Amino acid sequence: MENLSWDDIRKRARSLENDIDLKLVALSKISSGSISSGESSPLISSEFSFDTISLEIEDMLSKLSEMNEKMASLPSSGAAMMHTLTRHRDILHSYRTEFNKITQNHTIQVEREELLRGSGLMNTSSGSLSRRDMYVKENQHISNSHNMINDQISIAIETQKSLKGQRKNFKRLQNRFNNLANNFPRINSLLQRINIKKRKDQLILGGVIAVCTILMLLYAFH
Repeated sequence: MENLSWDDIRKRARSLENDIDLKLVALSKISSGSISSGESSPLISSEFSFDTISLEIEDMLSKLSEMNEKMASLPSSGAAMMHTLTRHRDILHSYRTEFNKITQNHTIQVEREELLRGSGLMNTSSGSLSRRDMYVKENQHISNSHNMINDQISIAIETQKSLKGQRKNFKRLQNRFNNLANNFPRINSLLQRINIKKRKDQLILGGVIAVCTILMLLYAFH
């Protein structure tokens, strides 16, 4: 199993989300019949059918779900990470809901057109209504993109605040270390004084013992 970092998984999830968003727009246009046989589009070409793009979207939704599961399996590092994971889950749910809605509407539209052809009637207003729905969906995609950008900005702000707090803590630790380093010469000086005093005491004690010994020897010989 491939071991990926949080940033790598998040980049792949964002790439899948962008691809799914484009495919959903293309699928919506095919379903609404807004792309004619002579109209060119950067999203789709004439050889792509509704079923083909539907299978591609299903595969990408499955991969995006796996990316979300991998992100959830990583140990949490704070509120920003949990917020990002929740946002990706919401986006996946939104895409699945929209995909199901498009496929259901396409099925209903195909069945309705077959009934109209069978009865010899065509509803001229259905095209305009479908195009209106398509424009609404495109506006929803733009709104979702803006929300994602706002979420990333808020995450960046939270991360900046966290880094500032860590920098303050590092400064406090550095000040403490500096204080200890400044106190080391004083401690060394105190230890040197103690050692000098011990040496003086030992010399004095040795002198006293020597004098006493000499006096005892003189007393003994006399």
